Amino acid sequence: MRLPGRMAAAIEVLADVEAHRRPVAEALKAWGLANRFAGAGDRAAIGNLVYDALRRRSSHAWAMGSDAPRALVLSVAVREWGEPVDRLNADFSSDRFAPTPVSDAEARHLTAVDPLSGAPDHVRGDVPEWTVPLLQESFGASWIEEAQGLAGRPPLDLRVNTLKSSRERMLRSLDHLHPDPEMLIPNGIRFAAGVRDSRTPNVQIEEGFLTGGFEVQDFGSQIVATLAGARGNEQVLDFCAGAGGKTLAMAAAMQNRGQIFAFDSDRARLAPIYDRLKRSGVRNVQVRPPKTGALDDLVGKLDRVVVDAPCTGTGTWRRQPTAKWKLTSEQLAARVEEQRGILVDAARFLKPGGTLVYITCSVLPEENGRQAEAFLAAHPDFAATPGNKAWMAHFSGSKLRARFSPEGGVALSPLLTGTDGFYLIQLQRS
Repeated sequence: MRLPGRMAAAIEVLADVEAHRRPVAEALKAWGLANRFAGAGDRAAIGNLVYDALRRRSSHAWAMGSDAPRALVLSVAVREWGEPVDRLNADFSSDRFAPTPVSDAEARHLTAVDPLSGAPDHVRGDVPEWTVPLLQESFGASWIEEAQGLAGRPPLDLRVNTLKSSRERMLRSLDHLHPDPEMLIPNGIRFAAGVRDSRTPNVQIEEGFLTGGFEVQDFGSQIVATLAGARGNEQVLDFCAGAGGKTLAMAAAMQNRGQIFAFDSDRARLAPIYDRLKRSGVRNVQVRPPKTGALDDLVGKLDRVVVDAPCTGTGTWRRQPTAKWKLTSEQLAARVEEQRGILVDAARFLKPGGTLVYITCSVLPEENGRQAEAFLAAHPDFAATPGNKAWMAHFSGSKLRARFSPEGGVALSPLLTGTDGFYLIQLQRS
């Protein structure tokens, strides 16, 4: 397929998402099944057009005077992919799969010198308007730039499993895929996001993945797993383990010593952890499936409890742009209440002197600093460890930068850190 046909397909997929309120990945899969002539490169390019349109839906819609799928895709093709309008029209006329030609009115929008003239700040930042005060609180004067960072394409990051391999060995094995050679974090390998129709490699068919030499994990997730500080002589509970990404990272940091108990209240989220543990050669993790009394024997006995709390996922808007536009203040309030209960529940497993590690993939203050402050106010037997102390212990020589908040938290973001948005704070029991 040529670009005109790919654009027509992207318009169709966006219309399907809008009409049926279905997830983007599901709509893209459905299109691919109905159009089996499309190759892998075509499907990747169509996905790029769709996700690029959704990440910056607000600003593209403003620039075009319309949020219709056609308007969004045309705007992406011209403003992000660099296609001149006259060339688009020429290509459209020679491709039977192409959309209808660009109209004069569309051309005026597409060639405007300042397409965002008069646009309010939430449009420039490509965020829901109601989130503006929250982002201002989190990021201060740079909030629009930070929000724009959350609307960019994400890279593909890998974590080398040091229980089985080394970064140097994995770089050699992946050399044909052209990874970025720069070492931002000790055990990380990155593939750049690329532009236009470029696609990140399918690393899950590589020998290194199949034999447990590496896992797919955003650098931000790797960083907070490191900052969690699990050590080989400790008894650790991963209280919201999910599929086990941070569990695996901590197990490698502990060099298969000590003990990690992996628990999640959702059995479906926990299910993938078993195969991942086996493939990675992890031996110090005991999975505790959700059932009555599953953790009763651990109350008051653990050195460290890690809570990667359910949250709004605002830090992952690059990867899940539809979640950005669906998020409501009511959903945020429900998450905050859920987190509050989880923190209280998790704290009871700590022994005196133990550490509660609170993590979110959010950039909103209610889920991060305010949540930590509320817990500390209600639990005077806990005190926060300054975030810069933990950072310096692990990343003092790194080019990475983080934001340290007054209550003791560490915050990451695409603009500042080059990662998804994350928050972490360590709360030590007296």
